[in-house]
Amino acid sequence: MDTAPPPLEATADDLRHLQLLSVFHYVLGGVTGLFALFPVIHLVMGLAIVSGRLPMEAAGAAPFDPRMFGWIFVVAASLMIGFGLALAGLMVYAGRCIARRRRHLLCLVVAALSCMMMPLGTVLGVFTLLVLTRPRVRALFPES
Repeated sequence: MDTAPPPLEATADDLRHLQLLSVFHYVLGGVTGLFALFPVIHLVMGLAIVSGRLPMEAAGAAPFDPRMFGWIFVVAASLMIGFGLALAGLMVYAGRCIARRRRHLLCLVVAALSCMMMPLGTVLGVFTLLVLTRPRVRALFPES
């Protein structure tokens, strides 16, 4: 005789936890986006060096063009801004996916990536991983 396990029913606490995780992902995504814009100062300074508005005097025989220093600022700041805004966008999207109970694996990956952002991201990432790996909660997400 084949006995299947009873279907898992999500509790009211599980649903409340998912709602809170969704809201906290939106909030942390916004904070991450704000902090991702801090390197704009370096981007502006690098562009000023490259354009010549912020002249850099070469002391003696410089081994490189001073404008190359400006390009380093531009490239590094652009990469930091791009990665930060991408991570912020992923966090907001993961919050939306949690609210709609879609893309379980993506939510787990974003939760793991959030752990890099100490201390708030670490707390949110760990709690998200704990909640999303519960069998009752996993059953709420359709296979996709």
